[in-house]
Amino acid sequence: MKFDELIQRALSIRKLIQQYEEQNFGTSWTNEELALGFVGDVGDLVKLVMAQNGRRNIPEAESKLAHELSDCLWSIIVLADGHGVDLEKAFLKTMDDLEHHFQKGPVVG
Repeated sequence: MKFDELIQRALSIRKLIQQYEEQNFGTSWTNEELALGFVGDVGDLVKLVMAQNGRRNIPEAESKLAHELSDCLWSIIVLADGHGVDLEKAFLKTMDDLEHHFQKGPVVG
């Protein structure tokens, strides 16, 4: 699946969730609430990474880690869309910037 297809899939799921939220709670989450949810997901991700490295005991940590990474990616895609960020373009530019920076070699001085 191409990156733009992943984005479209994530956004279609977001629409389903928005419909559910509006039907059950009268409103859907704002971008701020989505960001707060993402912070919670990152916290869960850290715990699972710790479990993978022997610092926590979480049953089925490996499969849970895959799920949590996917949740985090979903949040990033939805937040980017909510703020008008072309995530694919921004990602490629950031990778180019990093590549350029690190190809220059170590700074002496």
